[in-house]
Amino acid sequence: MHNTTAMLIELGAIILALGLLGRFAGRVGFSPIPLYLLAGLAFGHGGILPLQASEEFVATGAEIGVILLLLLLGLEYSASELVTNLKTQYPAGAVDFVLNAAPGAAMALLLGWGPVAAVALAGVTWISSSGVIAKVLGDLRRLGNRETPVVLSILVLEDLSMALYLPILTALLAGVSLAGGALTLLIALGTVGTVLYVALRHGRLISRAVSSDSAEMLLLVVLGLALVVAGVAQHLQVSAAVGAFLVGIALSGEVAEGASSILTPLRDLFAAVFFVFFGLHTDPADIPPVLLPALALAAVTTLTKIATGYWAARRAGISVKGRWRAGGTLVARGEFSIVIAGLAVGVEPRIGPLATAYVLILVVLGPITARWTEPLARGRRPVVPQETTAVATEPAEALHANA
Repeated sequence: MHNTTAMLIELGAIILALGLLGRFAGRVGFSPIPLYLLAGLAFGHGGILPLQASEEFVATGAEIGVILLLLLLGLEYSASELVTNLKTQYPAGAVDFVLNAAPGAAMALLLGWGPVAAVALAGVTWISSSGVIAKVLGDLRRLGNRETPVVLSILVLEDLSMALYLPILTALLAGVSLAGGALTLLIALGTVGTVLYVALRHGRLISRAVSSDSAEMLLLVVLGLALVVAGVAQHLQVSAAVGAFLVGIALSGEVAEGASSILTPLRDLFAAVFFVFFGLHTDPADIPPVLLPALALAAVTTLTKIATGYWAARRAGISVKGRWRAGGTLVARGEFSIVIAGLAVGVEPRIGPLATAYVLILVVLGPITARWTEPLARGRRPVVPQETTAVATEPAEALHANA
């Protein structure tokens, strides 16, 4: 009874604190992710007031948070959109990978962490935050800008690449043999290819089977399906997150829109728990030793992301102003960098503190570069919207409108 009481009090305090931090972030107009990470640091191992009774529940909630993040992301894209983006924007995706994964890999090797940690840190610095960037686009009222589809295409390519990257990383972290790693990759490729084929040819049938006029039934079926597929994917070493992402891709039309609207509050709750959980398992004392590498990585990859967006927008025939805006918008890192670091901490524990510091820096710097890069390049002050809200439009709507 005492343990249950303590768990309820701790869990209630965590959720209440997240709500207050989220409201504060909304009032000042920036992402609440760094505040969630700081909350985890404050109440985790080595923090001000370590939590104990609710730790197991928070760990489970964090797993669900990752699954919901990828499920909702998959719901935002249709299989046809993914195929179209692959055909038209793959050169931009290749440039994005080379410019932004290389600094992370080089830093890990310079620090002597080994090749497996290099692959992990390359992913941390490569993947931009779709959630933060979609929010920034809405806040700055750029959803209708000509460069916005270019930005979103790069995000789609990054997210789809996760379906291949995460199984490879998982195999490397598990220390499987070359044959085992090749088998894992083949399973991942086969799974992704099969899901895309089924979604393209039979997506309407799947959506019709899942569809329901009852919001309750739709919530239960979609969430249950995502958890089952995520568990099976985890068993096959394809990654639970990728399994959830593929479930989202397979659903389309009104079903995807309805599921997205009813699952978004759950996603926000458990995603916040995930960021807190990551912070809980990062000792604040471990951050100062990796702060300089994190600052160096942030500086370099800010420039490489701006260069990526500028090049991709130029290739698409966007004006110079739009090129700078596209580059500045891509800077933010967030949820996926933390997911990758969370997988890798078992091999190299210092990746956790480094990724936490790195994400904290860029999740704050990202909205700033999105607003200031183009005006600074042109030598003038930015035009600040008369009214900024925490979420001007939902990320899903932004991506649907422009993907």
